This record gives sequence, structure tokens and C-alpha cells, in this order.
Amino acid sequence: MSQDIFVVIEHLRGQVADISYVMLAAARALAQGTGGKVVAILLGHNAQELAGNFSANRVLYADHPALAEFTSEAYQVTLASLIREQSPRAVLFGHTTIGADIAGGLSVKLSLPLVSSCRTLNSNGKFVCQICGGKIMAEGDLPSPTALVTMAPGGYKLEEGQSDQAPAIETTAIPSLDDLRVTLKHYIEPEAGDVDIAKEPLLISVGRGIQTKDNIEIARELATALGGQVSASRPIVDQGWLPASCLVGKSGKHVRPKVYLALGISGAPEHVEGMNESDTIIAINTDPNAPIFNVAKYGTTADIFDLVPALTEKVKQAAGVS
Repeated sequence: MSQDIFVVIEHLRGQVADISYVMLAAARALAQGTGGKVVAILLGHNAQELAGNFSANRVLYADHPALAEFTSEAYQVTLASLIREQSPRAVLFGHTTIGADIAGGLSVKLSLPLVSSCRTLNSNGKFVCQICGGKIMAEGDLPSPTALVTMAPGGYKLEEGQSDQAPAIETTAIPSLDDLRVTLKHYIEPEAGDVDIAKEPLLISVGRGIQTKDNIEIARELATALGGQVSASRPIVDQGWLPASCLVGKSGKHVRPKVYLALGISGAPEHVEGMNESDTIIAINTDPNAPIFNVAKYGTTADIFDLVPALTEKVKQAAGVS
């Protein structure tokens, strides 16, 4: 058994996902205790250039046309072969739709333990996971000899998983991918909204705490006064109160505004994944135990229906707008 830590790099349409750098940072922390190396696993086709800034000792690169874009079956077949051959101490995946898809299947296929929604790993092999929508932190020892782990955002900064020096890339052999049952034909792009929230410097984001569709108007008024835009968490979009182009989170847009004001958002990991790199996060939630306060720089348990209209009025007065 190797003491190396494998990191399965998540990328989509030529872009490395932020969670990949979170995983690389976590792998470095764990490898300090195991004495092994951090090994980035990159699956793709003509995609070597994606490995330019990984903070890893080396990159194992598997190249095949079937790996050009993500499909669960192709990834699982390739990774299963690699894990069986090298038996790393741990294999890290993103706690994302892609990562959960791969890790769950491999756990069954290889009969390996899976630690889900992990926030941090330390050199002693201890993990901290966030459960129950991020409201409870669970600690434990990483199972041996090989553990599969899905990493959630929030425990490490992206730059901790990045490096100015490109790691060495080694091409690895892959099993046959000729008889896959599922292949990707093409992407169907969602309709673009009038505003790209990923490019906005200030977002007023609404969650379940807004209660009704009509109440979103108070967020719009504050956004207008501040010169920002309204965005939303998953429950708001699922109910059709705002379009999918406004969705922030794992299944929506990843945003990095200068200011992210969260109104009535609990802060589930799926949402935090899309906004935790914002410069300044401000949370308003009446629940003092809401996970959103774990990532917010400023926060209050005031009622949004009392605070937001008063704040809007103060902003208008300061701007000389009636």
C-alpha cells in the first residue's frame, strides 16, 4: 500500500473547477503525516495544459477521447484500475455532483470506505465533516488502508492548492474504454439571463427566509440602491421565483463579488461552494446556528424584513435619492 494522496482533478469544458485546488490543499495537509506524495489525477484528452499550477508532487495523466468530457462510467473504469494498481492512502474527490457520482460508484465497485462532505484533513489522519446541511461537524479517523473522500469547500483557500511551478506530468496506462454504456453527445446550454451574476461586484442573494416571491422585491430595492444585482439559493429557483440564471451554488453559478449579502440563506454546502470565494460575505439570518455564519465576515440575527428596508432607506439617504 502506498502512502500517497490522490486528488482527482475536476474540470469541465476546459476549466479546472475551484474545488480541485481545495482538494490539493487538503492533500498536502494529509501527506505531511503519511509521508507520501500528493498526486494529481488528471483525466482528459489533449488536456495536459490544465496541470500548469497544481500544488502537487506529480500528475498522473490519462488521455483518451472518451475522457475528453466527464462521463461517470469512463471515469470510474479508469480510476478503479489506477486505485487497484497503486493502492493510495486516500483518494480525494470534490463534494460536487461530479465527485459524488464517481466516488459513490467506486466505493461500491472497490469495496472501499467513503468519507463524505469532508471540510478538513490533518496530518494525523483526522477528518472533520459537515453534516445535516452544515449544521453539525463530525470528526473521525480516516479509514485504512485506502479511503475515498469527498471534499467540501470552506476549509482551505484556493491559493493553498496552487503553485507557480508546474509539476511533472506522467502518462499512465488506462483500461479499455471501448464498450462504455453511456457517452456524452453534446451539452445543452441554459438560456442566458439579462445579467451575468458571475461578473457582478455586488450581489444581494435571497434564500428560503424570504418566505414569498413578493418579498423578493425588498432585495431588489436594496440591490438597486447599492448598484448590485439579485441572486438566489436553490429553493428560490426551484419554486420558480427567480430564473436559473440567478442561481448561486454547486448546480448554478460560482461567483466572487466584492460583497455578497445573504438574506435568509442557511448556508448549506451546496450553496457555499458557489460563493465562498467572495471578498466579503455578510449574512442576515434569524438562526444563530445557521452554517452561513461559518463563512461570513459579518453577520446579524436581525429580521430581514425589519433590517433590509431600513438599510435601503439609509443607502438612499446617503446617495441623496428619495
